[in-house]
Amino acid sequence: MDMIAAALVVVVAALHAYFLVLEMFLWTRPLGLKTFRNTPEKAEATRVLAANQGLYNGFLAAGLLWGLFTAQWNVVVFFLLCVIVAALYGAWSVNKRIFYVQGLPAIAALAAVWLC
Repeated sequence: MDMIAAALVVVVAALHAYFLVLEMFLWTRPLGLKTFRNTPEKAEATRVLAANQGLYNGFLAAGLLWGLFTAQWNVVVFFLLCVIVAALYGAWSVNKRIFYVQGLPAIAALAAVWLC
């Protein structure tokens, strides 16, 4: 795989690892509150849901890295498509900003993978 494509896949995986940390461990902390524009009360009420969401983001990161390091490009493509679908749904159901933060990097990585 081209170095640019691999680097973009790593960026997407790193973003999702960061989302895992934000959602599982920092959701009710100042950084999590600011990032997700939550009140302390709302964050506490949704803490368990956010942790579950964070775990799924971790699975996306793990799948991308597994596909990359085992040179299984079909696995990389599958997980990038999963990220894009999640970003589209998040943009539709929660906030359009999700598409830009999550979807655009995945689309760039997918395009780079397909072009090399």
